[in-house]
Amino acid sequence: MRYLVKFMKRVRGENGYEVDVCQRWLEVDANTKSTALILAKKQFCAAEQVRDWTTHADRIQISEAEYPS
Repeated sequence: MRYLVKFMKRVRGENGYEVDVCQRWLEVDANTKSTALILAKKQFCAAEQVRDWTTHADRIQISEAEYPS
């Protein structure tokens, strides 16, 4: 199964309103959603060169990919 995993962060824009910004999205192949989440967190940390994904994001959205890339 292929999953689309988005790492999101809520930030305040210049207009004073909060908006959700996608920091990075990944497509992950895994047997389960929970395994995809673990793999995506590892990939995100490696790509961003951080130990903890919450350094750059405050939540994760995960869904089944509609079409493989």
